[in-house]
Amino acid sequence: MERFKVAIVIPAYNEESTISEVVKSVLQYGDAIVVNDASSDCTEKKALQAGAIIVNNETNCGYDKTLNNGFIEADRRNYDAVITFDADGQHNPVMLTEYVEYLKNGKDLVLGIRAKPARIAEWLFMKSTQISFNWKDPLCGMKGYSMKLYRKQGFFDSYGSIGTELAMFGIVNGYSYVQINVNIFTRSDKPRFYSSLFSNWLIIRALFKLYN
Repeated sequence: MERFKVAIVIPAYNEESTISEVVKSVLQYGDAIVVNDASSDCTEKKALQAGAIIVNNETNCGYDKTLNNGFIEADRRNYDAVITFDADGQHNPVMLTEYVEYLKNGKDLVLGIRAKPARIAEWLFMKSTQISFNWKDPLCGMKGYSMKLYRKQGFFDSYGSIGTELAMFGIVNGYSYVQINVNIFTRSDKPRFYSSLFSNWLIIRALFKLYN
């Protein structure tokens, strides 16, 4: 029986202080694919030294396009599943055991639920998807996907959905999914991909696009 191949896709922008430990912490659960979003620091070098597969964006693309490129690489390498995982050390790698088991046993989506949202706009997004689709935390960055689901959709994101479009496609089209509680560690500095005001604007925009 062939080994179930899991890629842990890690979007990274100027995360040299955390990327080595993050990569090392996930390797027992699958292969780490670090998508370097044109970092100006040593993110690429440290990720490579830690044992990651590296995908480099030629220019700074942002969160969704960076994850798109990670999925393309995982598809090219014929992985069975992808788990998205943050480069800043906020996600607990121990949770990956549960994610991998659900995916191996046939779930198409494993969706994390954080204890509380980080922003007011996130709370509005969460309440909307919970009422409409029973999806409790669409903006949790730790999600697991079968590549069967990805290949059916053909892409991860097409409009800047903040990591929600592919999962929503799976939910509304009857793919099997499970939602599990995840614990998130506190980040010591500011997020690299979005500032606070910009994040809130993107979240509200993504929410409107979700229903259009």
